[in-house]
Amino acid sequence: MTAHIYQTPKNAMQSGKAGTGTWVLEHEPAEAKRPDPLTGWAGSGDMRQQLRLTFPSLEAAMAYADSIGLDYHVTMPPPKRLKIQAYADNFR
Repeated sequence: MTAHIYQTPKNAMQSGKAGTGTWVLEHEPAEAKRPDPLTGWAGSGDMRQQLRLTFPSLEAAMAYADSIGLDYHVTMPPPKRLKIQAYADNFR
């Protein structure tokens, strides 16, 4: 069983950065999803897919995964690029 650790990205619909400092640990799916014959909804018997743990730091998430013997891979966030712009640039 493996897990995926990543940092929550900024919401594209808002300009604020609230909640972007948390790290998330999600389990990789153990089996493929299949349609339910009655409703047609996709589902599987893997209950770990529903588990989503949040941590204040990457080290805390990695320590938790190590403590329960879970293999994991970390996706680091892309570097932040500042686009320095002045109001006067609109009139050049």
